[in-house]
Amino acid sequence: MNVKITNIEPKEVWKHFIEITKIPRPSKKEAKIAKYLIDFAKKHKLEYVLDETGNVLIKKSATQGFENRKIVCMQSHMDMVCEKNADKEFDFDRDPIQTYIDDGWLTADGTTLGADDGIGMATQLAILAANNIEHGNIECLFTVDEETGLTGAFGLNPDLLKANILLNLDSEDDGQIFIGCAGGQDTIAKLWFTKELVPDYTLPFKIVVKGLKGGHSGDDINKGLGNANKILNRVLHIATNTFGVRLHNFNGGNLRNAIAREAEAIVLINLAVKDKFIRLIENFNNTVRNEMETTEPDLQVNTFSIEQPYFVIDEKSQRTLINTIYACPHGVIEMSRDIPNFVETSTNLASVKTDEDFFLITTSQRSSVASALVDVVTMVASVFKLSNCDTEHTDGYPGWTPNPKSEILEVSKKSYQYLYNEPPKVLAVHAGLECGLIGEKYPEMDMISIGPELLGVHSPDEKIHINSVNKFWQWTLDILKNIPERTTES
Repeated sequence: MNVKITNIEPKEVWKHFIEITKIPRPSKKEAKIAKYLIDFAKKHKLEYVLDETGNVLIKKSATQGFENRKIVCMQSHMDMVCEKNADKEFDFDRDPIQTYIDDGWLTADGTTLGADDGIGMATQLAILAANNIEHGNIECLFTVDEETGLTGAFGLNPDLLKANILLNLDSEDDGQIFIGCAGGQDTIAKLWFTKELVPDYTLPFKIVVKGLKGGHSGDDINKGLGNANKILNRVLHIATNTFGVRLHNFNGGNLRNAIAREAEAIVLINLAVKDKFIRLIENFNNTVRNEMETTEPDLQVNTFSIEQPYFVIDEKSQRTLINTIYACPHGVIEMSRDIPNFVETSTNLASVKTDEDFFLITTSQRSSVASALVDVVTMVASVFKLSNCDTEHTDGYPGWTPNPKSEILEVSKKSYQYLYNEPPKVLAVHAGLECGLIGEKYPEMDMISIGPELLGVHSPDEKIHINSVNKFWQWTLDILKNIPERTTES
């Protein structure tokens, strides 16, 4: 399968991409991919820097006749989201991604593909390795831990880059130029519980929610997708009020920036209501599938018998958890008043995990308006505080304010029009990009974000449209060829 993709244009990009898929690179574990990049730089006799944060910068001199062009930094991130289907045996710390072609798309077998942002990295490496591409002096920046903490961008030294222009290669839409993004912050709660002995005359069952699409909590938050945590909590609320079921655990979702695809809980029911409980789950499954048949056709809510656990959660904590998750908002909070069909503010109920003596609830808020971000963070925190949860917030990250008069924006628009005889779309994105943090470190940097067509990022449905990669490649090369000359000020 890999042989086939490396025979497709642009061969130089796909060659590097397939090599990248063989290298484990979970967030915060980028040592192997960083070594690969450094070895690449040494092999091609290119200057490189490994900074204290773990970011890698590789530099390449201008081709003849382009020495006086403004310096361009192309930027991507090394890490990938590590999500897999529950029935997939896979170790992201060791195993290579298993890729295959499906109807014009490249995807992976039961896991995330890592095209976010492996395709950006592959594009940079192809340009660095080439000797037939026209460009000025370029810097290729590869950051660490973009997906879970933007650590690389936070730790970027303001003296590292010399570029005037940044091409962020982490967007996911063919023919679109992004010039702004949302800022974000996480709100995390701990709800403490005590353990009690399993009541007599009870049977244990596991309730499983699966088959949801999941997706990116920024890009996909307005698509009407189901949240497994919300769906599981809903049926637990019904079962608790109807049959007095007792809860052993609740585990759903994984990543702060992914919509929860799967969730499960172990409950104990009285022997006398076994058949009624099973019918309740069947009826609920039919109800929720009917509600969401357009956006989530593969949704399933099932239950099955398991071995008896050794404890249950105290009843007060159980009810507090269920009421808290029910009250916790999820989804779009506000649409933009200025940009049609653009999400301004949202929140994602990302994960609920059962620890030794507390439930850990992780949520993520986004907004392109700083004051609205504060408001939605406060909204979510208020729910947790009403439930007497221990609540904390991450430091968050800034948004990226659009500059419609950007010089590199004009260059990229003209380039796309020239190549494809149609104008590109110019947009802001509700997802977070490293551009906001880089812009704080380099306030004079002129920035855009572009990329090929990706779908289902942050989920095992992630795939990249093969033909769009060639368009993206040709567009990137034409932009580099048309970078303006430096002035005395720059």
